Parts: sequence; structure tokens; C-alpha cells
Amino acid sequence: MSTYAGQGMAAAATARLVEPPSVREGADPLSHPAAHEIALAAVLHALSDPMRLRIVAALAVEDKRTCKSFNLPVTKSTCTHHFRVLREAGVIRQRLEGTTRLNSLRREDLEARFPGLLDSVLRAAGVARGGSGEAGVPEAGSGEAGAA
Repeated sequence: MSTYAGQGMAAAATARLVEPPSVREGADPLSHPAAHEIALAAVLHALSDPMRLRIVAALAVEDKRTCKSFNLPVTKSTCTHHFRVLREAGVIRQRLEGTTRLNSLRREDLEARFPGLLDSVLRAAGVARGGSGEAGVPEAGSGEAGAA
């Protein structure tokens, strides 16, 4: 065996040790709970934050949006945190397209698991299903859910 072949095999072995299993196996690097694993407490926690509620309300109106398209008045790291909380709670699904994450609301999964919950929360926040945008979504720091 030549030295170069031995080095190539060593590099491949090192890569197997360093890379997480999801990268090696081609699995989705973004974890999402299965529909039956979505927990009510996690969903309610995710929807309790005004920024996350704003994201969900916007997705209820226009699905498949990039993270950047929401123009949230928070830092990038805080924005990432909000999307992670929503994804791990099972409220949204994120799909990688190159370096961009496309977000969509898991309305069907949430409706099957907790009938009427999402529509009730959005209605309480002042956002009608298929409504006219983010106008009824509370701004960060406003104490009123129906503030426009």
C-alpha cells in the first residue's frame, strides 16, 4: 500500500470520528419532533413569546419563508433561538436549501394533535386565519395581545 493511500484512509477514519452521525448518514441536521411527539407544554411555551408569536402569525398568512424575511427587531442569535424553540416544539418545520432555512407552519400536525389550539391562539392575538398580514400580531414589549 502506498503512503498516499494510507493517508487517505486515515483521513476518512478521522472524518468518521469527527463528523456527527447525522452528517455521515445524510440525515436531516435539523431535528423536528414527530407529530405524535409534539407536547402541549412545549407548544404553549413556544407561543408565549411575542416574537415567536409574530413568526407563527406571519407563517399562518404566508408559508415557506426564510428566517431573514421576518425582519425581527432582535439580534441574529436571538432570532436563531426563537426559530429553534419553535422547531423543537413542533410548531414549525425548517428545511435547508443551500445555506438558507425555509420555515413553514406545521398546521396540520398541530391541528391533529391539539384541535383548534393554533387558530384560538392566533385569534386571541388578533390574527385571523388567512388574514391580511402581521398587523394584529403584538409587537415586542406590548402588553396586549390584540394591540395593532
